[in-house]
Amino acid sequence: MAYLLYYPLVKPPTEVLHQALLYWDGIATVVPRAPSEYEVAVPEELKELRQRQLYVPLTFDEGSMDRLEEPCWPAVPYRSPASRALRNELRRMAARPDRPRLPSPPEAFLYHSKISYWLKNELLSLGLAEPQRHPFVLAVPEDVQRLVIGTLARELAAGSRDPYIPYTDRPQAHAYALEGPAENLRPAWELEFSRLLPVPAPSTPTADVLAFRDRYADERRRLMRALHRLLGELRRDYEHPADVLSQLRREIDQSVEDYHAAARSTRVAWVTRSVTVTIALAAAAGTLVQPGLTWVLGAVGGYALNVGTREVRPLARARDEHDFSYLHRVGSTLT
Repeated sequence: MAYLLYYPLVKPPTEVLHQALLYWDGIATVVPRAPSEYEVAVPEELKELRQRQLYVPLTFDEGSMDRLEEPCWPAVPYRSPASRALRNELRRMAARPDRPRLPSPPEAFLYHSKISYWLKNELLSLGLAEPQRHPFVLAVPEDVQRLVIGTLARELAAGSRDPYIPYTDRPQAHAYALEGPAENLRPAWELEFSRLLPVPAPSTPTADVLAFRDRYADERRRLMRALHRLLGELRRDYEHPADVLSQLRREIDQSVEDYHAAARSTRVAWVTRSVTVTIALAAAAGTLVQPGLTWVLGAVGGYALNVGTREVRPLARARDEHDFSYLHRVGSTLT
């Protein structure tokens, strides 16, 4: 499987943390590079999970920041679509009549060690950031934080040698991570898994979640392998999505039933969530996948699988094996 890379915050919501522990190898978040900033930003629960190799703190090092650097002079194009998209959206934000304002006290922050020098100057010159007494941070509106970290998280996941999947519960941050200049967009599927991946109610102790993870390791791995296989086959065989689902439905149905049976056998109150995954396709799919279409692909695990089409910004360093981004929906149903 892979690590779920949560953004835009260092500390994920309890529900997202529990989902990562149940359905993924673990969780990762983007943290400041400086050790003193790390100690302040990362909560003790994540530090304890790191000792068990279930949490990975990621940083933007020089290599990752290079992909989002400003050119040496204006005539040189930006090095990646992400840099250009980030600069253009920040300037569009600043020019709006309802431009994001910095409240008092500030509502969101960016650590200096999470961003590059040109980006820090861009934010300050546009009036979208203010220095703070704390020497490590800039105060920014929430929209600016979501834009910057959403863009950087997707690029960081793509550029890593290890498998990380961008994941957020903030719809606007998810949109910012994928949007870009119209001339560079590529086709994508958007699949909605409705109620397939239940999580314990937020009041459940993490220790209980870890105990379930260990006890039912085979069931949860079979479920996620089946779903990931479906995503991978849909990305490769985008001309025949219904055929892909037909071939894999039995495997998915059985793995869903086994996992849900395991969940029902506990005394835990489970909450169902809808999760949307965006799958970037090959550029050649543009003639086959028209953005804006939505339909029910079929039913898996007793639930409808909705699929839609859209366009997304290409990555600076695309990975051949996947380009997935997840959005965690907030609506809930107790089971």
